[in-house]
This record gives sequence, C-alpha cells and structure tokens, in this order.
Amino acid sequence: MKLYYAPGACSLAGRISLHEAGILADFEKVDLATKVTENGDDYAAINPRGYVPMLVLDDGESVTENTAVLAYIAECEPALSPEGPLARIRLIEILTYLSTELHGAFKPYFHEASETEKAAAGETIAGRLRFLAEQIDDHYLFGRRFTVADAYLFAMLRWAMAFGVQVPANLVDYFERIAASEIVRRSLAEEGLT
Repeated sequence: MKLYYAPGACSLAGRISLHEAGILADFEKVDLATKVTENGDDYAAINPRGYVPMLVLDDGESVTENTAVLAYIAECEPALSPEGPLARIRLIEILTYLSTELHGAFKPYFHEASETEKAAAGETIAGRLRFLAEQIDDHYLFGRRFTVADAYLFAMLRWAMAFGVQVPANLVDYFERIAASEIVRRSLAEEGLT
C-alpha cells in the first residue's frame, strides 16, 4: 500500500492508523500548493481531487476521502473499530461527524479568510470540541479501545491547539495520552512534526 500525505494534514490519521494496524505501507509526501509529490510526480494526474489522503492498495485500486481511508483501515484491522452490534455504524457516524462538522469548520484557517471569519470558526470549533469532550468515554471515543476515529480527532486537535482554539481540559488530557504513544510519536517524527 501507499499513502499519499501532507505533513500535519488529516492524512496523519491514516499514517497513525496504518502503523497501529501493523500494515506495511509506503508514504509519499505531496506539496498541496504545487500538487507535486516528493518524487516529482504530478499529483493532480494521480488524484484529480488534488488533496490528501489517498491510499493506493496493493492491487492498484485507490481510496480517497479521509473517512473512507480510515474505514478501510479499520476493516483491515478490526481492533481499530469500536465493539458492539452497531460497531460499523457507530464508526461511520463519528467519522462523518469529525469530517463534516469538525474538519469542515477549520476551512477559514486553511484558506484566505478575515480575522472575523477565523474568530467565528474558532468559536464553532470550540463548540464542537465541547460536544466531543462529552463523548469521551473513559480513555477514547469508544471507551478503552483506540480506533481510527481517535487518530482523526488527534490530528484535528493538533490544528486546534496550533490556531489557539479553546480545547476542553479532558480533550487536552486525551490529546496528551495519544501523543505519548510510541506509534504516534513515530508517525509525527516521520512527518517532521513535533
């Protein structure tokens, strides 16, 4: 497999999840501004959507959209999914919320926006983080079991902290717990992040 990524982007969740699953993969960095990969390839020709992540499977098939990439990894390694009779549905539910409600709210920080728009986005993000803080059950989103959804939320908590968004205390603890993981530290180092 190969994961196309940009350092610190939401593709970080895929890298963490692949490592957690023990799935061997190659990783190719993409410059999102120029759409050129670290190997000099035209990323727009590889992935016409032009953003990361994109996971290329061993048979040549590709999966795009972070929620689909993470769901695929969870199918490959069920230990990265929640447990219970509605496990798959609960995973899709939280991944969709993370993608549409939380990730989407960061748009003003990544595109040209006024300070007023960024402030409004920060308030929206803080509200959605408060909702998620109430969902943390014990250690992770689904109790004591780390899932691909936790990897995704971790990546966005990095953004929130970098942009000065108010993060609830229990999510700061959650973030620090995940950041202390050997696999997460390895993933961050591979992307040149601290």
